[in-house]
Amino acid sequence: MLEIGMKAPEFTLSDKDGNTICLSDFLGKKVVLYFYPRDNTPGCTRQACAFAAAYEGFKAKDVVVIGVSRDSVASHLKFAQKYDLPFILLSDPQLQVIQTYGVWQEKKLYGKTSMGVVRTTFIIDEEGKIEKIMLKVKPDTNAAEILAYLGE
Repeated sequence: MLEIGMKAPEFTLSDKDGNTICLSDFLGKKVVLYFYPRDNTPGCTRQACAFAAAYEGFKAKDVVVIGVSRDSVASHLKFAQKYDLPFILLSDPQLQVIQTYGVWQEKKLYGKTSMGVVRTTFIIDEEGKIEKIMLKVKPDTNAAEILAYLGE
């Protein structure tokens, strides 16, 4: 289980353009790492659009925003183009990072139990340590809550 103060687990994944992105690429900057279930679903779209709307605020603070789901690189590219998303989207179809960060969990929906990504956001400090963990975040307010936490 990851905890505040721990070193954030390193990872390497492909972004929407097929580029290789490592968490360590962003040492020296604060990183908002948010995990979401799926591209183009209502909640995930609202969350991504909220991050896009707040993006200038993150940029002004030199904060990197990264969204991660198990969707393919191609799916991320279409999602980013459709909604004009200016931040990094990483593809984790093998669930390597999703499981490492502990967000692949049992979920209940309409009485059915299944495994899936629980919407979770990590704020990682400039030294690569976990500064804050936000569990079961609300798609519409997640970006604003982070900006408020960062002292917009």
